Amino acid sequence: MEYLGYLLSIIIGLSLGLIGGGGSILAVPILVYLFNIQPEQATSYSLFIVGITAMVGSYGQYRLGNLKIKAALVFAIPSVLSLLFVRDVLLPKIPAVLFTVDSFEMSKNLVIMTVFALLMIAASISMIQTAAPKEIVQRDDHLRIAIIGLLVGFITGFLGAGGGFLIIPALLFFGNLPIKQAIGTSLLIIFINSLIGFGGDVLNGTDINYKLLFTISAIALFGMFIGTYLSKKIDGDKLKPIFGWFVLLMGFYIIIKEFLLH
Repeated sequence: MEYLGYLLSIIIGLSLGLIGGGGSILAVPILVYLFNIQPEQATSYSLFIVGITAMVGSYGQYRLGNLKIKAALVFAIPSVLSLLFVRDVLLPKIPAVLFTVDSFEMSKNLVIMTVFALLMIAASISMIQTAAPKEIVQRDDHLRIAIIGLLVGFITGFLGAGGGFLIIPALLFFGNLPIKQAIGTSLLIIFINSLIGFGGDVLNGTDINYKLLFTISAIALFGMFIGTYLSKKIDGDKLKPIFGWFVLLMGFYIIIKEFLLH
């Protein structure tokens, strides 16, 4: 199963390079089901993989002139604060088993995977919708950007997902950025959030298999380079619905596996 996991790790970077998001949402399921890593620990791995991949992608976007530093900081500062609160304060306080009903046990890991599956389904719906987002000309709304930053930080902290499907619309509609700049700036925000979150986990003593982590990250980066190259030849908007259906099926698979096949 590990060989399949390595193969699918390419998709993490491939999606980020092609459509500016989405790939990070596959990192946790790949780590849990194909590498047998516990869900909470998998979120730490995911933060590093997503962060290092987004870092490379954001540098490429910087060279293209698609990074808006001010908008990134307005979003990232409250996002980092909520992320660190979740990982340092909230997650450690959640008991391993929340409750039991007869033979059914609602565990912390089950909650993480269930919320992750619901997030995947929500993200897939936005990908499947083929209509391109409209660029609304309005004044910058930094307060709304900051509030959404808090929300994304919570999601990133709890699930280890980058939250690009929330970041891009926020920058588009409330930051008054064109779509290409929203995508580029979102990668910088994901990089900041993810690596700060991972650094906090390391300081808190999270057990990390660095050989495995660096191997998966290198494969995801390889996928990022392929995706960036293909993005110049293939319209990402045409591929997004296909990837959305794949993410949707993965979301339902997680729910079925966790509740019916557990």
